[in-house]
Amino acid sequence: MTLNSMTGFARADGSAKGVRWYWEVKSVNGRGLDIRVRLPQGHDQLEPKIREAAAKRFVRGSLTVNLNAQREAVAVEVRVNEAALAQVRRLTGAPPPSADGLLALRGVLDVTEADNSLDADVAAAMLASLESALLALASARAAEGQRLTAVLTAHIDEIERLTRQVQTSPSRTPEAIAARLAEQVAKLTDASSTFDPARLHQEAILIATRSDVEEEIQRLAAHVASARALLAESQPAGRKFDFLAQEFNREANTLTSKAIDMDISRAGLALKTVIDQMREQVQNIE
Repeated sequence: MTLNSMTGFARADGSAKGVRWYWEVKSVNGRGLDIRVRLPQGHDQLEPKIREAAAKRFVRGSLTVNLNAQREAVAVEVRVNEAALAQVRRLTGAPPPSADGLLALRGVLDVTEADNSLDADVAAAMLASLESALLALASARAAEGQRLTAVLTAHIDEIERLTRQVQTSPSRTPEAIAARLAEQVAKLTDASSTFDPARLHQEAILIATRSDVEEEIQRLAAHVASARALLAESQPAGRKFDFLAQEFNREANTLTSKAIDMDISRAGLALKTVIDQMREQVQNIE
């Protein structure tokens, strides 16, 4: 199972009963499902069906559905205003006008387009081709989702590697911690004879306890496992991944702030960089 992106574009063409049309559907990131519909005049009756069809296929994303439709031949109807023509002839005493004369008489000829209301069969054909466009959009989003899955997998692997790097850092061994604390205490006692060595040792041990990052390491490892599980989700996981990315960032911030060794500090900063990159990609997941 791969994730689906919220980004994609598709087009579908169709024709029926002298009407040609094409659908264009595109989607970008969105907190929820936002559907915007643009229809030609006289096609408003399609909008509820359009929204229903889109909502069946997509859970998140800002969708724009655009329909462009044209008749292959526009029927027109010409009518002669008999009352107006009779009045003109009475006033002028003119004989019956020729065709050219009728065209010159303002208000005598009415030229109107025939009824262009949407035919039921044409509407059904349009909605059928809309399904093709939505299916193509879903395929485009799935293809982009495959790329996102590969990118996120690489980010998760790197987070796991950096977490293990911190976990196995030589600076976290009891011997290294003891040596570092002894050096700090020695510097303080050499600087002033008023320091109580026993009290200094107690304070140093307290600082070491507060700077321990074992809890952050364990939580980061748990988040890595959760992220891998989300990659295998059969349902849209974008919101869950977004929340998990925030948790990753919180642990990395805490780890970096507690680090008292350069190796751990550098690894923490690298973690934050990778997590920020992952959060950017997560915003595209449905």
